Amino acid sequence: MTTVLIADDQSLQRLGFRMLLESQDDLTVVGEAADGAEAIRLTAGLRPEVVLMDVRMPGLDGIEATRRIVASGGRTRVLILTTFDLDEYAYSGLRAGASGFLVKDAQPEELLSGIRAVASGDAVVAPGLTRRLLDAYVHHLPAAATPNADSGTADPRLSALTERETGILRVMGQGWTNTEIAERLHLAESTVKTHVGRILAKTGSRDRVQAVILAYETKLVG
Repeated sequence: MTTVLIADDQSLQRLGFRMLLESQDDLTVVGEAADGAEAIRLTAGLRPEVVLMDVRMPGLDGIEATRRIVASGGRTRVLILTTFDLDEYAYSGLRAGASGFLVKDAQPEELLSGIRAVASGDAVVAPGLTRRLLDAYVHHLPAAATPNADSGTADPRLSALTERETGILRVMGQGWTNTEIAERLHLAESTVKTHVGRILAKTGSRDRVQAVILAYETKLVG
């Protein structure tokens, strides 16, 4: 049973999410928060596997709440909900440590599969949102975080990767799924999963989203 905390300042939105989640045999809602501060407090006490986090809430917003939840070092993963007109806020969630992003008008099955994926340690981002968020993120990178690709100096965070792992990280940054990587590189999907696991371990990435951020920061993906 996957435990979920819903953080959204709109009570009707929380009710809708609760009804959807509790219609599933493998998901249960352990609490609801109306703002970021309450989400942090309830996460510490209830230790849900996933927090379904709205971006804009009164007081402490979802981005800062995500940052603090991730920084606490617990097992909880955060799935951020956003709308296209909030992209300027949502890109910050990449650095805050969110394990996934979905748009609020996602289909129910997309939301359910996203929660399950995040709970299992994967990181799923709505395909149409991935490029928009990452593009916004890259445009907000400080100059120090964008090394000159022509300098010839390899980023130390990539130094431990093999040539194959570097190639897989590159296509992860381009949005390829494990299945697509396996098909296009003629590898078994189990082999791809092993490579992805090693990439996360060697680069110190918490999950797939953080590995994709690394690919952008190091200019592995332009």
